[in-house]
Amino acid sequence: MTLDAAPPPVLEQEAVAHLRPDLWARATRHLAAKALAEFAHELLVEPVAEGGGAYVVRSDGGEATWRFTADVLALEHWLVDPASVVRVAGGEEQAPDVLQLAVDLRTSLGLEDDARLGVYLEELSATLSALAFRLGRAPLSAEQLAGADFQTIESRMVEGHPCFVANSGRIGWDVEDFARFAPEAGRPVRLLWVAAHRDCSVAAFSADVDEERFFAAELGPDLLGRFAATLRQLGLDLADYVLVPVHPWQWRHKLAVTFAADVAQRRLVLLGEGEDDHLAQQSIRTFFNAGTPSRHYTKTAMSVVNMGFVRGLSAAYMEGTPAINDWVARLVAGDRELRETCRFEVLREVAAVGYRTPVYAPAGGDKAPYAKMLAGLWRESPAGRLGERERVATMASLLHTDGDGRSLAAALIRRSGLSARAWVSAYLHAYLRPLLHCFFAYELVFMPHGENLILVLEDDVPRRVLMKDIAEEVVLMDPARDVPDAVRRIQAEVPEELKVLSIFTDVVDCFLRFLAAVLHRDGALDQEGFWAAVRACVEGYQDDHPELAERFAAHDLLAPSFARSCLNRLQLRDPRQMVDLDDPAGALQLVGTLENPIARWWKVPGTFHP
Repeated sequence: MTLDAAPPPVLEQEAVAHLRPDLWARATRHLAAKALAEFAHELLVEPVAEGGGAYVVRSDGGEATWRFTADVLALEHWLVDPASVVRVAGGEEQAPDVLQLAVDLRTSLGLEDDARLGVYLEELSATLSALAFRLGRAPLSAEQLAGADFQTIESRMVEGHPCFVANSGRIGWDVEDFARFAPEAGRPVRLLWVAAHRDCSVAAFSADVDEERFFAAELGPDLLGRFAATLRQLGLDLADYVLVPVHPWQWRHKLAVTFAADVAQRRLVLLGEGEDDHLAQQSIRTFFNAGTPSRHYTKTAMSVVNMGFVRGLSAAYMEGTPAINDWVARLVAGDRELRETCRFEVLREVAAVGYRTPVYAPAGGDKAPYAKMLAGLWRESPAGRLGERERVATMASLLHTDGDGRSLAAALIRRSGLSARAWVSAYLHAYLRPLLHCFFAYELVFMPHGENLILVLEDDVPRRVLMKDIAEEVVLMDPARDVPDAVRRIQAEVPEELKVLSIFTDVVDCFLRFLAAVLHRDGALDQEGFWAAVRACVEGYQDDHPELAERFAAHDLLAPSFARSCLNRLQLRDPRQMVDLDDPAGALQLVGTLENPIARWWKVPGTFHP
């Protein structure tokens, strides 16, 4: 693409081909079932039992009722049958409409403010559109997907974050942007490159990474030469600039307009497209290098609102990113439990760049939206880390079900030849055990949801995991620990009683709850067997580490209950900025308690402890 050429067009009809009655009906029925389930889980609504597994939720004004059937599993998980959901108003049954559900329940959801209701409806509508698009693609069965390659699995995920109802908002994109850039579209994207003057930029690299050699390997000599020549033609020197990757949407909609003064005065210079095709990952702003898989993932800034946040990146955060990743990687590599027993690894973010525009410096400094519009980082690729019989898949795939309701997790279990209990135990050893050790031994916690972990499968069995998204998500809950200055950003004061929620909420309630339900619904493993396996993993880890007995007692994973932390309540409170990243614990929405299934089910499968 030349600098003045338009991107390949997406025909208007093609861009909205998924917006048709049959797909929309399937999408909204699915999302209505999820909304009823998660709103009930968070006590935003209280379904009334009518017998035989049937329940009813009344609208705030009483003019309508929502009826459905559901099984209520451990952790008050509502397994709602989408086919059963119906709205009844004026004595007539109506097909479910999740947008109408939000309006019916606006007082219960805390959406009395018209502006917040509008934003939430917009996010729901965008989420429905994305789901309809995914449903409209040529279907792959769970069995087919279980044997697919890494990026095919990545692009076929339909659920998004399991807890959030409005989880694919992407406010700011138009229909052409969606068709070109959404991960589910599966279209190759070539990133743009901008030269940012060093006087206004930061460039940080891991201790074992040299800037010049890094870009030579990442871009290749021909492309680097072309970029240098472009600058020379303008009387500029590449040595005076930092190379920054840019999402094409970000350039056209933000940088070329909002940063027009920087471009005009050549603090920023557009260099053109890269040469490698990239594929957007589930996070929408992170790209896998499909052209050269051994090269790094590239993460870019995007000024779109998605799931409660503007997805920007700041120069201030980029400055410390490689150092934080180096510190975490050294800790992991130096710990025998993590290195040998769990074979746990992190994918380091080894290079980061960012731009501070002088134009908007008076308008809020590093915390302003303008400070988060131009930055990028590079993360290690799993390519080259795999053994002969190993392959990788996003952990989010374990919650995936196909159009016939069959789960990918159950398909993997069948392919492995193991019993479901043995397979789940292997998975927990790979996933849960290293998280327990990081928490109990170091007070180090990650954001371990499905999209942030890559499963390493050997003969279809999860044997180890690769953790990613380190610098933005990791928290060290030990403020007294002596760490390098650049790492202090991840230290946080967290009340002692809330620390264990990093396991109970982020792992047990926000991921394992859903996996237990998927396997229960599929008939692969009942919930008693699942939670017995979780308890066995916890007790096995604790038995192996008697030196941490005081920590185990202080943060008791076998306590009868734990605080219910509600994620949708966070988003409903402020759909555009649901958490202050400088004080994540202060933003928690805690409502009542949940009975702890790890305390209820014992080591022997099927043995229930009331």
